[in-house]
Amino acid sequence: MSISAQIELNRRQFLHAGAIGMTAVAAGALSLPADEKKVDEKKADPYRGFKMGIQSYTLRDFKVKAALEASSKLGLKFWESFPGHIPVSSVPKVIAEQKALLAESDVKLVAFGVVGFDENETKAREVFDFAKAIGIVSISADPKNEPATFKLLDKLVDEYGINIAIHNHGPKSRWNKIDDVVNVVKDHHPRIGACVDTGHYLRSSENPVEAIERLKGRVFGVHLKDVKDAKVFKILGDGDLDILGCLRELHKQKYQYCLALEYEENPQNPVPDLEICLKNVRAAMEKLD
Repeated sequence: MSISAQIELNRRQFLHAGAIGMTAVAAGALSLPADEKKVDEKKADPYRGFKMGIQSYTLRDFKVKAALEASSKLGLKFWESFPGHIPVSSVPKVIAEQKALLAESDVKLVAFGVVGFDENETKAREVFDFAKAIGIVSISADPKNEPATFKLLDKLVDEYGINIAIHNHGPKSRWNKIDDVVNVVKDHHPRIGACVDTGHYLRSSENPVEAIERLKGRVFGVHLKDVKDAKVFKILGDGDLDILGCLRELHKQKYQYCLALEYEENPQNPVPDLEICLKNVRAAMEKLD
């Protein structure tokens, strides 16, 4: 074979091999190993699909704009606002101003509370009208445990398509134990459920993982916080909370609502502590199946 013929043969073989390689890539045959894919996915979304956010009460000593800026810098794009930051209003101009403020910080308001409810329909509608106008999907609530109150809430959650999430608030509150919430919601509209406050359940000597399990299908909010020895609020990960256990159960339930970090301590300068809290959340997220 002549030199020119050998060169031509080598060229054809090279082109043929290249064509096979391109076909394999196009068909997905040459893809990253499964372990490398998982690493890339975790880097892209360290919160594994959860709407990781914050209960703005954590930043209660901050004006609303500064609180939003702090949330954004922490990488938290979802808010459950307490009324001290974003007050209830049905005035279109006020709603528009609040929406603009949220958009400026790239933060989405998805929940609000904690709000009290009784049988007063006018007052209740003010809250629901506000929630509908501003785009809230769940209201963390402390409703009176009375038939008239729940009859009203049954009607309003159905009419507005907005969830009521009963918030447990620890010892001596009306929603102290898991049973208190489970027993009251079971005979009511599917949109009446729970905001599981992990710290307050620990204060009540209850297991937050059990609360999430037993309220399956009705968990519309979570306040993720930690407590030690049923009395001392701690940085998330330094108390008795089984963070991974909570996340595993929420993940299993395909939880789609706000996972709101809440921290009771150091209100004047909570950000360094919140960074540690989030680091511990991310570490637990890495262990999810």
